[in-house]
Amino acid sequence: MKAAHETAPATYVRLRRLEGRHNLLVKKLGRALRSAELTEDGDCAVEGWRIVEEAIRSGLRINAVFFRESAQARAGRLLPQLGAPVETLLLPDPVFNRVVPSDSPQGVAALVRLKQFSVADVLRRGALGPIVVLVAIQDPGNVGTVIRSAEAFASAGVILAEGTVSPFNSKVIRASSGSAFRLPIVHGHGRGQGENFEIDELVEKLHCERVRLMATSSHKGTPLAQADLRDTAIFFGNEGSGLPRDVIGQMDEVIAIPHTPQVESLNAGVAASIVLYEAARQRRETR
Repeated sequence: MKAAHETAPATYVRLRRLEGRHNLLVKKLGRALRSAELTEDGDCAVEGWRIVEEAIRSGLRINAVFFRESAQARAGRLLPQLGAPVETLLLPDPVFNRVVPSDSPQGVAALVRLKQFSVADVLRRGALGPIVVLVAIQDPGNVGTVIRSAEAFASAGVILAEGTVSPFNSKVIRASSGSAFRLPIVHGHGRGQGENFEIDELVEKLHCERVRLMATSSHKGTPLAQADLRDTAIFFGNEGSGLPRDVIGQMDEVIAIPHTPQVESLNAGVAASIVLYEAARQRRETR
């Protein structure tokens, strides 16, 4: 008679079942999801089937994958994509649900190591599209949308300045549809990625590198189609208050996206997508 482990499907053999929340990796996952910051080891917590698959496809180092017990039937499609050193853990539903709070839990989460970038790394990619700078944008969905559009339209990178939600927020990563794994992102006030800087220091650094700085406005400024978007860093501010006046005062130009006056303003995700598309169109026409 064969032993139980010889007859069990490979999925069940590889998964290590944990009964409680006291495992060190489970604790790290929970803390990282709650804080929207990296773990002490520099890992980022992500959740959702598509996002975990995007992390694998993007070549990131995967340190541990956590499956909810009721979702283990789907684990079979993911496990063959994971190398042998990756911890694969099975959590009872109540434990998983407490550790991975989500509006739409999918039953899988992971600790992954993101690539690290600095402002200098983004500047070295200046031959691509504009650098995107986000100031005081708190909506994770908007930030994730900007990152996704930035990759789609070949931005040099995204710099998250003071007051902007952390790029390690799982909602940001989900809204980016995996672009956060591939596009250079610098978190100006985060630990473990990029560097710490104040907005004035960033502006000075960009000016020293002869990057033209542009602010976006709802109604006033150079119409978008008439603006030269080459070799630029484009600043987007909070939807409610926009960019601080002292920041606007340091810009080389203010650009406006023409739209009907009935609409007060566009949210940051929409505005950035339109501007980045126009920048890509200009690059195609000048080739």
